[in-house]
Amino acid sequence: MNLVKYQPSKLLSSVFDDFFNQSLSDVVGSDLTFTQPSVNIVENDEFFNVEVAAPGLSKKDFNIEVKGDHLVISAKKEDKKEEEVDGKITRSEFNYSSFTRSFYLPEMVEADKITATYKEGILYLQLPKKEEAKVKAPKTIEIK
Repeated sequence: MNLVKYQPSKLLSSVFDDFFNQSLSDVVGSDLTFTQPSVNIVENDEFFNVEVAAPGLSKKDFNIEVKGDHLVISAKKEDKKEEEVDGKITRSEFNYSSFTRSFYLPEMVEADKITATYKEGILYLQLPKKEEAKVKAPKTIEIK
């Protein structure tokens, strides 16, 4: 018995390639997205700085909460477009998008002092550390 590599016909192969190599947005429409925004977290001596890439949103679209020991960042946006001809709606399109990201807050963060700003498509959060968690400069001890 010989083993032979199976080679489907080029037509059948092309149909499968066309179907399975498309993204979901190619199939159902380019306005539909299922992504979560990218996040950068940088720690320094005083703060944790969080940057969330969320272009196309405005400040009112966001909801930022501290729930127990978690920081929850969410956003929801609704777009509606209607075209009218002679007082009748001839075309109506709507798009909903949302995301939720949750982050564990270490005990060293002062949750009551977290601040947030949104500028040019990026949400900036500053999570201050408690005094006892901040890195202090080395202290020289004098020998007597």
